[in-house]
Amino acid sequence: MTRDRISAGRQGEEIAADCLARAGYRILARNWRCPLGELDIVARDGETLVFVEVRTRRSARFGSPEESVGFAKRQKLSRLAAFYLNRHGLFDIPARFDVVAVHLLPSGPEVELIRDAFDLIS
Repeated sequence: MTRDRISAGRQGEEIAADCLARAGYRILARNWRCPLGELDIVARDGETLVFVEVRTRRSARFGSPEESVGFAKRQKLSRLAAFYLNRHGLFDIPARFDVVAVHLLPSGPEVELIRDAFDLIS
């Protein structure tokens, strides 16, 4: 991964965390890692545990940020979420997946919070 992509990803995650905080989410973890991979953000929205995938793009050349969360990525996020819930003994609380799409434009970032973006895939 190039430095520019890493920089854009970090910038996008900062913007996403700010967006979530302004929307009333309580951030529990950022870049949570386990043997299966990494969750960008784990947060609480009221009583609901939310697994947030942050997608950042500088242009629409390869599609929108939210379009990049395809079936394989949703499957991986589902496995990671199940691992997180099991690891923390959180079996009986509501949980969902949100996506924060960040467009880094010359005029400034555009951010879209997509609540309940997809269902758990087993």
